[in-house]
Amino acid sequence: MATPPRDGPDATADGSVGLSRLGRIAAEIIAPTSLLTAVFFYFGWSHAYWFFDYFGVNSTLLGLTTQDYLMRAVDGLFVPITVAAVFGLTAVWVPTMLPERLHARIRDRIAPIATPAAAGVGLLLVVNGLSRILWRTPLNQSLAVAPLCLAAGVLLLWYAAHRRRAVRPGPTPEPRDHWKPWTEWSAVFAIVALSLFWAANDYAAAVGTTRAQEFVQNISGHPKVIVYSASRLNLDQVGVRELSCPGAEAAFGFRYDGLVLVLYAGDQYVLLPERWTPERGRAIVLPRTDGLRLEFVPSSSREIRPTRSC
Repeated sequence: MATPPRDGPDATADGSVGLSRLGRIAAEIIAPTSLLTAVFFYFGWSHAYWFFDYFGVNSTLLGLTTQDYLMRAVDGLFVPITVAAVFGLTAVWVPTMLPERLHARIRDRIAPIATPAAAGVGLLLVVNGLSRILWRTPLNQSLAVAPLCLAAGVLLLWYAAHRRRAVRPGPTPEPRDHWKPWTEWSAVFAIVALSLFWAANDYAAAVGTTRAQEFVQNISGHPKVIVYSASRLNLDQVGVRELSCPGAEAAFGFRYDGLVLVLYAGDQYVLLPERWTPERGRAIVLPRTDGLRLEFVPSSSREIRPTRSC
């Protein structure tokens, strides 16, 4: 006996089938730890790049390790992941907590305008998000606004299309057309995922720059560094003092103070003068060698004071 054709409501199940298939595929792709590590590595790289770029240093020269990047990724992704989780739980929990009568009343009032409102707002958000690729406007230049508009707009357009199909089911799809729901879900998933990736990357970069600014604002609160060198380093910087250490048997003939350590990585020291400013300051990168010795002094110590000898 031939299988009877499906009616309109059953045809709408294709969307859920496509979603379930897409979910399984996404789980198979995202599950491997290597992919998650790569994603966190990228965000950590973005954080580090913009942190050191504020000081005029290219982070790729420092030899940062994977662990360094992953630690910075946590700083850059903590807020986005937390906010996304809170919004997700709110969207799931709030409808279930409303009294059934109130929930039905809200649904009845919103239902007539939900589809056109979602379509209109979604279209405006998508246009605003895509416009950031071509030019900047007051509506798309703020942090993560453009990618979030694009993601939200696509979801609203999908919601409007889904509601319209549910209210006005079309003809029963042919078996060969079953690829359409899967294609729709794949496109929606790709756009939303890439938009969120874009937003998280912008946020990680902004956090990197902000952390650099905070470091400079509190530079006096960081431990001081005294650099002893076997040869002259010619550190001609504002606030950095060079002293000659007398004595023919002195292993280190020069002393430099007025410096603060930013980071040690890849056998290199990244130092800043205590009076560093974006307008007139330069970062100092010194390799770790036997000809250098570093001494650290707490910021509260008064040991470092003007002197004419080592």
